[in-house]
Amino acid sequence: MRGGDLVIRLIGRMCTSMWGFTPDVIPAMVAEMGAARAVMWFAANFPRFLVTLYVLGPIRTHLAALTISLYNGCTYCAYGRAHALELIYLRDEGRLFPVDARTLASWRDLSRRELTVRLRGLLEESGLHAEVIWVERTLALVAGDTGPMNATEARIAHLCRMVGTMNRIALATGVQPDGAHDAVNKDDALKARLAQLQSANR
Repeated sequence: MRGGDLVIRLIGRMCTSMWGFTPDVIPAMVAEMGAARAVMWFAANFPRFLVTLYVLGPIRTHLAALTISLYNGCTYCAYGRAHALELIYLRDEGRLFPVDARTLASWRDLSRRELTVRLRGLLEESGLHAEVIWVERTLALVAGDTGPMNATEARIAHLCRMVGTMNRIALATGVQPDGAHDAVNKDDALKARLAQLQSANR
């Protein structure tokens, strides 16, 4: 077995254990980076991402990653994070997120100002008022703000770099949206409930 194939299999197993599937961007990343660099990249970034997910919580973390992906124009990563958000929101709030994942992912071509307005409206409609400031701060960081940062901002700045790398590779290789990039993706009953509610809401 070639080194690249082995790395894809190993990282794929890790992702499948966490999320229930191997994201299609993984083979693209290994091909782009090479086997050794891909291993080092995942070793350097994924443990820190998991800590951020725990410290900031899934809503704030996925909102940041979604915002970064939309700013960078990446449908693949935006959908993966938006789908995680809509599932987590349904699980926790018992109702649909105001905008579905595919519609959210289509906001990739908006200007920064329009994206700010739409995300602010979305969060206010969903009752996530406290997240507005963090979405706006994420947009500032991904746009290049290098001013003083607190601990939360430092974590989001790391997401800007990590997700930005995935955005670049996903855009270059044209991978198509797959599943929710979160452990919630393994909840088949929740996914079925989401599909049922969305269908009834059309």
